[in-house]
Amino acid sequence: MRAPLLAALLALPVTAQAACPDEAAVGRVAEALVDNRPSPAFTGMTSLEDGFCAQDRLVALLRRSWGAPVGYKVGLTSAPVQQRFGVSHPVRGVLLESSVSLRDGAEIPARFGAVPVIESDFLVRVRDGGINGAGRDHVAILRHLDAVIPYIELPDLVLSGGFDGPNLLAINVGARLGVVGTPIPVEASQAFADRLANMTVTMVDDRGQERARTPGTAALGHPLNVVAFLVEDLARAGRRLEAGQVISVAGYSPTMPLEPGRTYTVRYEGLAAQPVSVSVRTR
Repeated sequence: MRAPLLAALLALPVTAQAACPDEAAVGRVAEALVDNRPSPAFTGMTSLEDGFCAQDRLVALLRRSWGAPVGYKVGLTSAPVQQRFGVSHPVRGVLLESSVSLRDGAEIPARFGAVPVIESDFLVRVRDGGINGAGRDHVAILRHLDAVIPYIELPDLVLSGGFDGPNLLAINVGARLGVVGTPIPVEASQAFADRLANMTVTMVDDRGQERARTPGTAALGHPLNVVAFLVEDLARAGRRLEAGQVISVAGYSPTMPLEPGRTYTVRYEGLAAQPVSVSVRTR
């Protein structure tokens, strides 16, 4: 595994970042992720730009095993979590095909990764490129989305020690696996935007224990504010959202370890007339 990964990384163009982790360091973390074993944190990074540099290199390697990019993940969508990582705004990672590869009711190993965790989440899917000019108006954003999708994220935090904002970026904000529920068609209306804000997201297990309960406003005050942030953040990097891409709106529960032999269900109360949920089983 080591030789192909390092060879691929050495072939990548070098980004001019003074403290960007070198090819060997990124290669070691990529190998650890593929082999499901923890890795020490990167050292020497001085800025979020260095974290993005490492992320670009890591994603280029991981797509060989986890598939092509399908969208983005936005993490650190609440002030307390931002403070924990020493940043003042959300951060983005890249979703690969593995992040949308599992369907409602899927069974996975409890140890699916190096440092596996579970999180209540939510996806939105882009209808067309007009979203890049929709601004921050919620109804305008909804006109360029075609579905909202129940989603359980299964991140891999891989690093064996504590880490900061640059390290979170460097490991692609932990994106690895995810369980996708049934898409809900978007209505471009204020009523639909209000339901997104007013929904309650809960995670429960098969014993009936409630693991988390969070309002729709937990992510930057409204899930669609996360979309607006991502559009602006990508524009600063010279990138745009494209039709068919999905956006993971994180922040509806803390990241939690998984127990083997459990079923975890995330429910979205108030989002639709009928109950909406998505589940995953562990072994």
